[in-house]
Amino acid sequence: MVKTEETLEEPKKLNEEVVEEEKLEVEKDIIEVAGVEEETLPIPETDLGKWNPKTTLGKKVKSGEITNIDQILDKGEKILEKEIVEILLPKLENELLMVGQSKGKFGGGARRVFKQTQKKTPEGNKPSFACFAVVGDKDGYIGGGYGKSKDTVPAREKAIRKAKLNVFKIRRGCGSWQCGCKTPHSIPFQAVGKCGSVEIKLMPAPKGKGLCIEKECAKILRLAGIKDVWSKTKGQTKVKQNLIMACFNALKKIMQMKVNKELIESVGLVEGRKKLEI
Repeated sequence: MVKTEETLEEPKKLNEEVVEEEKLEVEKDIIEVAGVEEETLPIPETDLGKWNPKTTLGKKVKSGEITNIDQILDKGEKILEKEIVEILLPKLENELLMVGQSKGKFGGGARRVFKQTQKKTPEGNKPSFACFAVVGDKDGYIGGGYGKSKDTVPAREKAIRKAKLNVFKIRRGCGSWQCGCKTPHSIPFQAVGKCGSVEIKLMPAPKGKGLCIEKECAKILRLAGIKDVWSKTKGQTKVKQNLIMACFNALKKIMQMKVNKELIESVGLVEGRKKLEI
């Protein structure tokens, strides 16, 4: 079959039209980037962008009236929306603690994140899962929460949400007589926390000593920004949930104690991220 001039010219025209359309699209993109049609560009919506606050505190945070979480914590106001903490503490990290135990002979199973229980009913066994989550920014802010549900994923989400709602700030400093560097690597003084039969005492340690404490409590202190500490425990410490709550109570007691000017100067006391002034 011999190709005529008309059949050869038609594909050329089609190709030229496609090239011209692509050039127009590229020029339009360049104009939009330059700012001519900047207002018409769609703004990508994030989860926090879609957030519609329901509380007065949430509305103040979204409008920009509250820019620091200390404005909320110092007044003792209750946080009811987790998005408030996510906005004011963007570097927040979360971790699940080993409060459960896997099935094994004579109760000798390995530690696991989820604590499983069962309820006997006429229809059969109904299992439920629980876990304990800790959130912190490694710079003076920490929170913990306990979540329980019929499945593992909802239990984890509940625990993380409750941990964000229970965020509080702690005091740090160098209270060890062996160090005296006046940097917030440890705690300013010893504190005792109790839950059930478990009692834990946190004591300041010199720089470089590390976290000499049970592994799950060490995770809490690490997320709080404490690097060196000594500890002493009493009671049934195998009940991890009571041990964890005792550690949280000890950190809260550090905030409740009154401090004088001499102590602030000698230990370099820091409350949250803010260094206390004499």
